[in-house]
Amino acid sequence: MRVPTALITAGSLIGGWQIARRTGIRPLGGAVLAAGGVVAGREWARRTSPAVTGALLATYVGAFGLSHPLAKRIGAWPSVLAVAALTAGASYAAADRRQPR
Repeated sequence: MRVPTALITAGSLIGGWQIARRTGIRPLGGAVLAAGGVVAGREWARRTSPAVTGALLATYVGAFGLSHPLAKRIGAWPSVLAVAALTAGASYAAADRRQPR
């Protein structure tokens, strides 16, 4: 059964942030983020081309980076939800709605 990468990316961005926030252990949140990236990256590599996989990985990592300055402007929850939605949308459009190759 295929797990939608949109769910993996959004879940790991939100989950990683919540784990880091609630435990106070930022590397633990980073581990969740990294695990989500590995799982999603493997699925992207199976379903898409190397160029699309690279673009989606860059989007995922970029979204994490963007969430920090964005949080200073709009707040933590809105920021994390916004980048999770952006990443999930990109994952769905580029990989999840396509049939595996």
